Amino acid sequence: MSEAMFDNGAAMIFGGSGGVGQGVCREFAKAGTNVAITYHKNQGGAEALAAELRGLGIKASAHQVTIGDAARVDAAIDEVAKEYGRIHSIVVGVGTFVGQRMIADATREEWNSVIEEDLKGFLNILYSSLPRFRAWGGGAYVHLGSAGHAWWPEADVLSVAPKAAIESLLQGIAREEGRNGIRANSVLLGVIEAGMFKVQWDKGIFPQAWVDEVHKALAIKRWGTAAEIGHAAVFLASNKASYITGQRISVSGGFGVGGMQL
Repeated sequence: MSEAMFDNGAAMIFGGSGGVGQGVCREFAKAGTNVAITYHKNQGGAEALAAELRGLGIKASAHQVTIGDAARVDAAIDEVAKEYGRIHSIVVGVGTFVGQRMIADATREEWNSVIEEDLKGFLNILYSSLPRFRAWGGGAYVHLGSAGHAWWPEADVLSVAPKAAIESLLQGIAREEGRNGIRANSVLLGVIEAGMFKVQWDKGIFPQAWVDEVHKALAIKRWGTAAEIGHAAVFLASNKASYITGQRISVSGGFGVGGMQL
């Protein structure tokens, strides 16, 4: 008999109602674990997804969260813990919708927004969940970061920089909390045909010249899918990765591997 991928309880997916997040939620459900989906405004989408996942034979629920609101984060984690008994994994895939900016062109207001919502929001999740993970005897964090940490994507500072700060925090969690059975890893996203990128793509923000330049940096000459992000997130959260912490898997088609491909 094979080892179960997950212990009893649920995976809580922050940002689960988004384009990438929905793909992640589906993969956790396919792996046989209960799923708690969080949403900011997309209640209908989150509840429809929860109903779809329940059709796979697991429990699923939708919870409203604004991660910049510490009290609401506490309340949502309380709700999920009571409903499922415990949370075995937390995936953080939520982020502010930002435009393309060069560093010199990003405004103070834009910086304040991403720091308050994304970075401080992650800390709200951490401070609410970490004591619970300790009490439960362990847990796994998976952050959906950016492949831009390895190869700087010009004009993407408002997305990449806050995620880089979170990556540093994850290293600390991995180092300090491993003794408590708590692991912390990241999936670094390349260009994925879902979520923020798809919205911007549909608006025509990315010209053909941008597409051509990005393809030069890819080893696999296509965009990725939300399901491919989900595969990596499920692995890192699961018991199959029980001796892995403080690591990053770049799901980016080999973005930047070996330098720019001309």
